[in-house]
Amino acid sequence: MTTKLLDLVLPVRCVGCRTNGRLWCETCEGEFGGPIPVRRAALADGPLAYALAAYRGAARDAVLAYKERGRRELAEPLGVAVAKALPWVPEARPDPDGVWWLVPAPSRRRSSRLRGGEHMTNLARWCATELAGAGHGVAVAPMLELARSVTDSVGLDPAARAANLAGRVRIRSRASPPSGTPVVLLDDVITTGATAAACHEVLKAAGLEVTAVLALTSTN
Repeated sequence: MTTKLLDLVLPVRCVGCRTNGRLWCETCEGEFGGPIPVRRAALADGPLAYALAAYRGAARDAVLAYKERGRRELAEPLGVAVAKALPWVPEARPDPDGVWWLVPAPSRRRSSRLRGGEHMTNLARWCATELAGAGHGVAVAPMLELARSVTDSVGLDPAARAANLAGRVRIRSRASPPSGTPVVLLDDVITTGATAAACHEVLKAAGLEVTAVLALTSTN
């Protein structure tokens, strides 16, 4: 049964507090604030990382509902939350023409097919819409992809996560901004920092400057 059909049969409940009426209520919306600095060994030599919330409670529920449970409607409120935080990230900046370049972290291809598309790209586009509505120049560059050999990282320790991604993050050149462009890398959860670190290395090699990593949540 599809999500829309379920909503006709069952009342809409907030994915955070389970109250009726809205998929993501105003109270739970306040869970995302930030930006909060995130320190990870994997990013020690890379860009500074930030998150909007800790990976717990309503924030965790929202990320899981969006990423794993088919609640694609959450792309809009989550994208809006990122857009509100982005201008407050100290190191993040637009290009010389005033355009913010957003690079979404990639997903495994099989996961993307099952989830109805690349979830971070969808979120980045809603983020861009919100920023544009506020008068900012903005562009989304879905230029990263994962090799088919990348496996699910759940349960892997930091070393295994890094090994899983080593050499397996690739550039889609057709979606790449000009060399030298400052970009912000967007992700859903910072765990060990392995994904952000691997993406940073590839973007750096492509001649881009990752000014910051901005995630919805981070683990402890």
